[in-house]
Amino acid sequence: MLYEKVSTDLNFVDREQKVLEFWKQNEIFKKSIKLREGNPRFTWIEGPPTANGKPHIGHVETRSIKDLILRYRVMKGYDVLRKGGWDTHGLPVELEVEKQLGISGKPQIENYGVEPFIKKCKESVWKYSNEWEKMSDRVAFWADMDDPYVTYHDTYIESEWWALKKIWEKGLLYKGHKVVPYCPRCGTALSSHEVAQGYKDVKEVSVYAKFPVVGKENEYILAWTTTPWTLPSNVALVVNAHEDYCKVSYKGEILIFAKALVEPLLKEDYEIIETFKGADLQGTRYKCLFDFLEDDPTGFYVVTDDYVTLTDGTGVVHTAPAFGEDDYRVGRVFGLPFRQYVDTQGNFTSEVTPWAGKFVKDCDKQIIKYLEENGLLFAAVPFEHSYPFCWRCDTPLLYYARSTWFIEMTKVRDKLVANNETIEWYPDNVKHGRFGNFIENVIDWGLSRERYWGTPLPVWECECGYFHTIGSVEELRSMSDDCPEELELHKPYIDAVHIKCPKCGKQMTRVPEVIDCWFDSGSAPFAQWHYPFENKDIFEKRFPADFIAEAVDQTRGWFYSMLAVSTLVFDEPSYKNCISMGHVLDKFGIKMSKHKGNVVDPWDVMNKQGADAIRWYFYVNSAPWLPCRFDDEAVDDSQRKFMGTFWNTYAFYVLYANIDNFNPMEHKLEYDKLPPMDKWILSKLQTLVKYVDNCLFTYKITEPARALQSFVDDMSNWYVRRSRERFWAKGMEQDKINAYMTLYTALVTVSKAAAPMIPFMTEEIYQNLVRSIDKDAPESIHLCDFPEVHEEQIDKELENNMEHVLDLVVMGRACRNASNIKNRQPIGKMFVKADFDLPEFYQEIVADELNVKNVKFTDDVRDFTSYSFKPQLKTVGPKYGKMLGGIKAALNDIDGNAAMDELNATGALKLDVNGQEIELFKEDLLIDTAQIEGYESVNDNGITVVLDTNLSPELLEEGFVREIISKIQTMRKEADFEVMDRIKVTYEGSEKAEAVFEKNNTLIAGEVLADEVVKAQPDGYVKEWKINGEAVTMGVEKKGE
Repeated sequence: MLYEKVSTDLNFVDREQKVLEFWKQNEIFKKSIKLREGNPRFTWIEGPPTANGKPHIGHVETRSIKDLILRYRVMKGYDVLRKGGWDTHGLPVELEVEKQLGISGKPQIENYGVEPFIKKCKESVWKYSNEWEKMSDRVAFWADMDDPYVTYHDTYIESEWWALKKIWEKGLLYKGHKVVPYCPRCGTALSSHEVAQGYKDVKEVSVYAKFPVVGKENEYILAWTTTPWTLPSNVALVVNAHEDYCKVSYKGEILIFAKALVEPLLKEDYEIIETFKGADLQGTRYKCLFDFLEDDPTGFYVVTDDYVTLTDGTGVVHTAPAFGEDDYRVGRVFGLPFRQYVDTQGNFTSEVTPWAGKFVKDCDKQIIKYLEENGLLFAAVPFEHSYPFCWRCDTPLLYYARSTWFIEMTKVRDKLVANNETIEWYPDNVKHGRFGNFIENVIDWGLSRERYWGTPLPVWECECGYFHTIGSVEELRSMSDDCPEELELHKPYIDAVHIKCPKCGKQMTRVPEVIDCWFDSGSAPFAQWHYPFENKDIFEKRFPADFIAEAVDQTRGWFYSMLAVSTLVFDEPSYKNCISMGHVLDKFGIKMSKHKGNVVDPWDVMNKQGADAIRWYFYVNSAPWLPCRFDDEAVDDSQRKFMGTFWNTYAFYVLYANIDNFNPMEHKLEYDKLPPMDKWILSKLQTLVKYVDNCLFTYKITEPARALQSFVDDMSNWYVRRSRERFWAKGMEQDKINAYMTLYTALVTVSKAAAPMIPFMTEEIYQNLVRSIDKDAPESIHLCDFPEVHEEQIDKELENNMEHVLDLVVMGRACRNASNIKNRQPIGKMFVKADFDLPEFYQEIVADELNVKNVKFTDDVRDFTSYSFKPQLKTVGPKYGKMLGGIKAALNDIDGNAAMDELNATGALKLDVNGQEIELFKEDLLIDTAQIEGYESVNDNGITVVLDTNLSPELLEEGFVREIISKIQTMRKEADFEVMDRIKVTYEGSEKAEAVFEKNNTLIAGEVLADEVVKAQPDGYVKEWKINGEAVTMGVEKKGE
């Protein structure tokens, strides 16, 4: 046989394993890289995963999307950079190691020892690396994992130090004492883009507290807070100087708060006894709420600031400078005392004696109870709000005044915005939406982390107050007397290295912090090359990257840090095109999580349906930036629709090409000799290639996938089905050669166009169809060029005509179904009214496909069809009310065709209803096609198709013969006969059935490859049938058995 025989089962998993072996044994990935060296460059940067967590189904999606774009660019001839990467620093690693060691928190890490802890971290980052590489390999994600970039490598860290020195030299790196979001569990501050990833809706209790006015009996200033745990650190109350405030008599007490909020809060039974501006309250002293805390003459009075609004609460804001950005600022302005009664673990300090050592968020109820018992609680009100949690460990964050290192992003805001304008975002609404809004309101980047496993901040500090930033290992060695030969740039090793102060000459020590690991991944474009210390040429040719892609949660994560770092260091963006992908949800649209039990194991799916099926589902199901509902059944369905149809069409070609020993290498596709059907599928093929190419070039994914699916459906269910008899013909006439060459061309071309999407199946088809007969062809489909478009073969008139044919066939089938006439039963006439005409060739296709003897185009189908009218109740009811019954009756009695003519001519239909003339417009009417007996019609998009359903005895007999042929073909298949086996048919049946057999003996024999069709005791494979109500028993047997 010319080709390897093809099984029509759709179990692709075993086939994919064989393809994987082929790729590995022949190093196809490496060859694909080498093949394009020196060509125009295309650069992608891997958003580095962390290998201390297992990959999930969402990672299969992101890898599938990336791989598609990269394979396509390789086939387009680009020299594509496919360097893998690993994100290895940060809190997740530390938390995992803490869990392994059975310790928790920084004090226990210090007791365990920082050096052994760092070693454990370094081991932990590779915990699931094999899982990641196996998954990537299985899903055909091709990236260089032999030489990936690793963010903990010293070369990578040194490049980051160089970047941080650049930022320092620009005056953008500074140390500040600010209120920052702080995770007490992790013991470190978080950056704004980290905070943005961890908000949750929570139910808590807000407090209206009564602050006693000094020297006044039963007089209180009323303040509202959503964080009761901050009340022990209160040192001032803030009002808006320009707003109206008042004293209110309420239930025997005097309350002071904003006048505009009195009625919403108190509702009734109150009396306003005095009104004044907020400025008049400034300096009013009040007593500390808690008797176990000391008073302080520099605090506990009212101050003013414009940040106070009257949108909710009381218009009086309780202020604790240790725990709020505005509080801290106001405290600085007025010289307020700084009471930080919360330690770095988030517990109250010893000053807060009733709750010392307890986590502050757990003490809200006890604080409320204390206020109530001491007569200082006005109200405790439950409320729901969005609160930030640590995105790493899920602990509620505290806003906490800390000494932190910042990058002054606010100074480069305009440049960030300008650089964002140059990036093409997919979807485009991210540019000025989720991402654009974030950078428009960018705040300074809280860079430092009070942790251990991370890139050390390269800042050394002298007791004289001087800071120096190191930008390279060479610079460090030149300034240090104790730098060892073998130096690792991690804690605790780097902390033992000192430098000489350029200002006073004394010894400088490195500051203890490490940096935000988002700076690590954001430095990938240059740090992966150890730039500027090595590979300058590579970096400069590869920067900025052409393409990156990750999930939507990276919009304010990696996408931001990539743009931020490149803007800070190079004043330009680090990427040109970015796909922000939606999350993969379960089949009900619910986010996957372990506790919900709806997590999909990627291996379960790949072992059941194969990688191509999953990849294809992600492409064809919905645009990659939309949330994707993942459902096994939907994967099966999409696999069957495209891959199953494509595979069966390929199997059809191989079956008959093997029977005929047809070798396309011995023939040419001679376009001028082709019939219209061949030219049509080739035109569609070239239109497809052009469309898929344009889409993938502009990062559209779903559209080309659906176009491929549509073409394969046309190729299988129209072209092949309409051309089957050409493949069955005897000999090797030109028409048969045309059919083979056309189908072969279509199969190979579609395989190449689909290769970036379904790399396994297309490889198998290519190896069998191309490599088996052409040893000079590229070794793999992934070493081929993407198909070129042959514009000369695109014939839009031909495509349009065939579209009309397909429309008419669909409508004709609808008529048959409505009249319950099978397609094997011939019909005499079909009438078509349309705004187009079809050449006779196409009319013959319609007639043959619908088994109609004659197709006639006409301008008037009123002899066969009419219209029925009903009132549209929602418009006619309000206008004519009680006349509705009369209107219905009048519409029932009118001539449908005449009424439609009037409606089309004048836009309205006039009716006489009980002597009153009324007028109805198209929007007042429900219009249906009405059937006339003996005819069945369908109307759609201005086309009317009418079938004459009157069947003559001759037509009925022909239908009977077709049914007989169909049943014999079914029996051939059930008896496992080969396609070309010659057979003998024996039959017995009713008088009518036997008469039809006898009269049409020769026709039946020719259709079913029978040498004999005889009336006799049925023999061989025997089956009883009821055909058109007549009993028939038939037997089929191979000749020669």
